Amino acid sequence: MAGVNTPAVKRTRMSPEERRAQLIELGTEMLADRPLDQVSVEDIADQAGVSRGLLFHYFSSKQDFHLAIVREASKTMLERTAPDLSLGPYEILRDSIANYVDYVTENRETFISLLRGSASGDPEMRMVFEQTRTTMAERTVANLYKLEVEASPTTELAVRGWIAFVEEATISWLREPKISRDELIDLNVGALPAVALAPAMIASLLGAGSVPSGAGSVPSA
Repeated sequence: MAGVNTPAVKRTRMSPEERRAQLIELGTEMLADRPLDQVSVEDIADQAGVSRGLLFHYFSSKQDFHLAIVREASKTMLERTAPDLSLGPYEILRDSIANYVDYVTENRETFISLLRGSASGDPEMRMVFEQTRTTMAERTVANLYKLEVEASPTTELAVRGWIAFVEEATISWLREPKISRDELIDLNVGALPAVALAPAMIASLLGAGSVPSGAGSVPSA
């Protein structure tokens, strides 16, 4: 993993696309152990074996570089949490939430700094976060039909609210983990029917899959 003590690599010839991708990759690796605003352009250039000036040949500013890093981090998170459609409805959601919790645990500083740090106040950064949340919501709503739950504006709004709950609960847990990983996953999973579904739908879901103690079976993500 990249860090300030990583020896500089020898400069190699790359296409512009390859060099840009390399710089973004180094930036996202740095996010694993530091907030976004501490990702140094100088450190990135040194590790890539290029000059600071060359880095700005690929990015118009430090802000533009940071935005590219955030987009890549969001893309990776969505890939890691993509639903496994070979599983049953309840298992799909739990698997996605487990992958989400594991991803943000591995990238703790990134997750907290992006959602609660200075980056969260930037309009372009907020747009990336919003697009990520929209994709997560669309995944959930798109799979409601498997449980014979009809998507509606009310359901869609409730799912968005559930995603905000998952983010807040996970941030709080990262800062002060008073419960286990599995308990956090069960909490996040069990919250969906509580906010998104009518009582009759919840009753139907309770028989749809294995339900952990204290949590209802839920639709897929």
